[in-house]
Amino acid sequence: MSSAPLKLVLASNNRGKLVELQAMFAPLGVELVRQADLGIPEAQEPHRTFVENALAKARHASEHSGLPALADDAGLCVEAFGGLPGVDTAHYATQFGYEKGDDNNVRALLEQMNNVADRRAALVSTLVAVRAPWDPEPLIASGRVNGLITRAPQGSNGFGFDPVMYIEAFGKTFAELPTEVKNAHSHRGRAAQAMLALMRERWLA
Repeated sequence: MSSAPLKLVLASNNRGKLVELQAMFAPLGVELVRQADLGIPEAQEPHRTFVENALAKARHASEHSGLPALADDAGLCVEAFGGLPGVDTAHYATQFGYEKGDDNNVRALLEQMNNVADRRAALVSTLVAVRAPWDPEPLIASGRVNGLITRAPQGSNGFGFDPVMYIEAFGKTFAELPTEVKNAHSHRGRAAQAMLALMRERWLA
């Protein structure tokens, strides 16, 4: 393994994602730099699947920075809504007249599910890494966690839909779990573990 740290541009301006992913990639000595800190604008995300959007974001960040890039596209897939909001998760609240934001997303979701008996949902994360914008062999890793949407927010840890994503194996929402436990078992944590294995095998061997 190379002794020099691998520097990757994180194709996201979400500070929560940066903190989570930096902790997850620390074992490889990977340094993540937010694209916003390099003056890189956000990429367009016109696609309907997580993997296509993540790949578009990774290529965009790599092209503008000249560095390898890592992108995460994640979302909530609600069973009763046919898998939606999916790739539109970040902007979910805006469909119902609220401003974009985690708290409003949670509020809108609970309102829309008020009379829904089927509370099943999954948090999905797809990570894509490219060595260069033209990389013909991007690394792709996915993680998925099944849970139930609670009737009200529970816990203050985490971000996004963590306060309403109840994980039966723990008997708690993601927002009620310690950070290290959440990171090990979350959708993003599972995707990151798979990505670490791919990077060790393909990039750092």
